[in-house]
Amino acid sequence: MPVSAPRGPRSRATRALSLASSALLLTAACSASPGASPGDDPTAALPLPGPGEDTDASDSPREGGEAASEGPLDSRVVVIDPGHNGGNAAAPDEIHAMVPAGPNQKACDTVGTETTSGYAEHEFNWQLSVLVRERLEADGATVVLTRDDNEGVGPCIDERAGIGNEAEADAAVSIHADGGPESGRGFHVIMPGEVSGYTDDIVEESRLLGEHLHREYLEGSGVPYADYLADEGLDVRTDLGGLNMSDVPKVFLETGNMRNPEDAALMRDPAWREQAADAVAEGLASYLMRE
Repeated sequence: MPVSAPRGPRSRATRALSLASSALLLTAACSASPGASPGDDPTAALPLPGPGEDTDASDSPREGGEAASEGPLDSRVVVIDPGHNGGNAAAPDEIHAMVPAGPNQKACDTVGTETTSGYAEHEFNWQLSVLVRERLEADGATVVLTRDDNEGVGPCIDERAGIGNEAEADAAVSIHADGGPESGRGFHVIMPGEVSGYTDDIVEESRLLGEHLHREYLEGSGVPYADYLADEGLDVRTDLGGLNMSDVPKVFLETGNMRNPEDAALMRDPAWREQAADAVAEGLASYLMRE
């Protein structure tokens, strides 16, 4: 949306026009140069209960990733990867199986984290991803989600990357929420570092994608960049299979810290999720329309 417009829920048509206007008015991408900081998986694998009720059965993804309408993004393909899945906790053998993650192997997937009140990351990731898809489709983009609902298991990290590769996506983003220290607050964007033979051809474009998302999410979500890791909300990792196995520009967006009371309160709020989805969609649109 234009920078002067108020944030908050709006009609689908208004969002479409706003995304286009916002992307055309944006200035050049930020020039921050984050340092590498490989470490643990980007979300904590806390034990969660088994899969619960579907969060919104009417929001199943459009088959084949068809665009919803014509618009400024009608030639663009975006892959949205909602991290984890609702059935992971009940399938330990499947999600602990080792799969390719670049030069090494890692577990197929993890369970994810949750708020202290039990709001699961996999549910939040799904809800936010569906909202982002709605906004991008309203501007004509073809959007593919890496999972069909919040009831299944996986896909594995290499399969998630493969979905973006098969779609020949112009951009891919993996939606997550961190499981950091309770005292730490904020979001961060994880971009791929150079891994010879794997990420050489996507590092630069992924950095640009990450910077656009970082700028718009910081502006629109009301969440500050993380104060407990990364460099002003930008991080580079070489150990994540979801990035290492990607052949298209891809980043992880850790939308906040679920273990922090302030961030958790926002994530549980449906109105804030609409606002956050606006910010994510605008970041993607500004990247896709930068030329």
